[in-house]
Amino acid sequence: MSVARITTLSANSKTSFDAAIKEGIDRANKTLRNVTGAWVKEQKVEINDGAVVAWHVVLEVTFVLDD
Repeated sequence: MSVARITTLSANSKTSFDAAIKEGIDRANKTLRNVTGAWVKEQKVEINDGAVVAWHVVLEVTFVLDD
């Protein structure tokens, strides 16, 4: 049996939601062990002069705890 924990991360990108998600997952894997999944909890964009200039995501990242 395994026990997992969920933590909330925020990430952003200047190009897309996909890039923001990848940035968040890449960063989680540098700090957390045994990352098994993520849920995109929130998406939003930053707008400047009518144009989207940044994409933001909030991720719920799941990782299995060591025995």
